[in-house]
Amino acid sequence: MARYAQSIKDRAVARMLPPESASVEQVSAEMRISMAALGRWRADALAMPPADPAAAGEARLEAVLATGTMGEQQKSQWCRDNAVDPLELEYWRRSAAAALSDSRGMGAVRRLHEQDQRRIRELERELRRKEQALAEAATLLVLTKNVTALFETSGNK
Repeated sequence: MARYAQSIKDRAVARMLPPESASVEQVSAEMRISMAALGRWRADALAMPPADPAAAGEARLEAVLATGTMGEQQKSQWCRDNAVDPLELEYWRRSAAAALSDSRGMGAVRRLHEQDQRRIRELERELRRKEQALAEAATLLVLTKNVTALFETSGNK
C-alpha cells in the first residue's frame, strides 16, 4: 500500500470538491492514485468538520444545485462519483429549502439593512455639514485675502 504525503492528499481532495468537482476517475487518471484511496480521502474530508463552516455550507449548496435538475439515475451516479450519500444529499436539499423559507432569517437581514441605511443617512448628513463648513472657510479665506489686498493697495496710495 503506497503512502502519500498530506499535501498530495489535500490537493487530490481539493480537486474532487467544489468548485472544481472533478470526478474520482478523472483525478485517479491524472494523479495515478487508486480510485479506492481517493474515495476514502474524499469521504474522510467530507466527514470532518471543516475549519471554515461557511465553506462546508457552500460545498453542500453547490452539490444541491448541481444535482437539482438531474434525474434519479444521474443523481445516483453523481453521488457515487463524488462519494456522497444520496440520503445526505436529500437532507442538504431540505435544509437549504427550510433556510430559504425561514422568515426569521429575512427579518435579521431586514434589520441589518435598516441599520445600514440609518448609518448611511448619518454619514451623508455629516458629509453635508462638513462640506458647508469647508465652503464657509473657503469664502472667509477669499474675503480675508481680498480685504488684505484692498488695504495694502489703499495704504500704498
